[in-house]
Amino acid sequence: MDNFILRAPTKYIFGRETEKSAGQQLKDFGAKNVLIVYGGGSVIKSGLLDRVRLSIDEAGINHMEIGGIKPNPTDDQVYKGIDLVRSHGIDFLLAVGGGSVIDTAKGIACGAPYEGDFWDFYCGKKIVDKALPVGVVLTIPAAGSEGSGNSVITKRDGLIKLSLRTESALRPKFAIMNPELTFTLPPYQTACGIVDMMAHIFERYFTNTPDCQVTDRVAEGLLTAIMEEAPKVIAKPNDYQARANIMWCGTLAHNGLCGTGRVEDWASHFMEHELSAIYDVAHGAGLAVVNPAWMTYVATKNPDKILQFAIRVMKVNDEGMSQEDIIREGISRLKEFYISIGMPVTLSQLGIENPDLDRLVNKLHEHKGNPIGNYVRLTPDDTRLIYEMMA
Repeated sequence: MDNFILRAPTKYIFGRETEKSAGQQLKDFGAKNVLIVYGGGSVIKSGLLDRVRLSIDEAGINHMEIGGIKPNPTDDQVYKGIDLVRSHGIDFLLAVGGGSVIDTAKGIACGAPYEGDFWDFYCGKKIVDKALPVGVVLTIPAAGSEGSGNSVITKRDGLIKLSLRTESALRPKFAIMNPELTFTLPPYQTACGIVDMMAHIFERYFTNTPDCQVTDRVAEGLLTAIMEEAPKVIAKPNDYQARANIMWCGTLAHNGLCGTGRVEDWASHFMEHELSAIYDVAHGAGLAVVNPAWMTYVATKNPDKILQFAIRVMKVNDEGMSQEDIIREGISRLKEFYISIGMPVTLSQLGIENPDLDRLVNKLHEHKGNPIGNYVRLTPDDTRLIYEMMA
């Protein structure tokens, strides 16, 4: 186990009707003038946005809004939000939605106090040392952005999708998490979220750092819980306890806990970012295609943790089986799980019939470097083969 620092200061307010406390939470953190960031019509149709507005009004806090944030959020909305913050003296951002909304709020939060282009932080030219505070009312358990210092934004010019990671500057001050708000999520969106949170765990679990038994078991326990609860929320969307477990798993998957004491990987996310940037597919659905292909390929070069995953998480009985067969069966069971919750496992099922492999590989390594990943260091030749395996 390596040395590590874990900073997880977000205040979580979890349970039924907790969105009604939004105004009090903002007041407790000293907010005076709030920008509410939200997505499409669901928060309006459900009445959630009205409840949040009322709570803020009752707390005596001024507020304005920016809506229409879409999945795979883009830089134009961040620039628009930065202009609003600067022109209206906003001192706090409240994201009401899922990962795309939260990530947009974080982009605004770091960009508004900065004299240059906020994209400097995402492309690595500058490090965030100052940002406006962000709060969250979570509606989609998936990205884990409600408890992390991370954000992902796509630059429309060139379709460049990059992630920004901060230890503390962009971690939300609070996250309001009411599982009831997820009851109306479509099954496909629910399943995408489940795959995304599993992938966040995979990126930390598949490591070469030895002697991380505690963190390994935390990751394995979360993966097991997700796979046990997932069929319940798909079959019975109003199952509060199953929704609650899934929602909390999504947070723990990405708040840093599963990465303690180890070197992380992130090659699968990098590869998927190019798919969703170019073809505008749902991030979770893209990961359902990428993850099994990545596992299959890297297992030929570094089988140890893939083998452990197959036995401990996918429950493959290793008695009398070769290492290669155990791994193959474990990955097969993972794909079967994805299929069972309505996820694609090939590019064609994802709606990408003729992927432009040259463009995918070239953009991947242009944006993320060469090689990428850590569990197995992947060159352009490697990633091309992995993309080919997704067909």
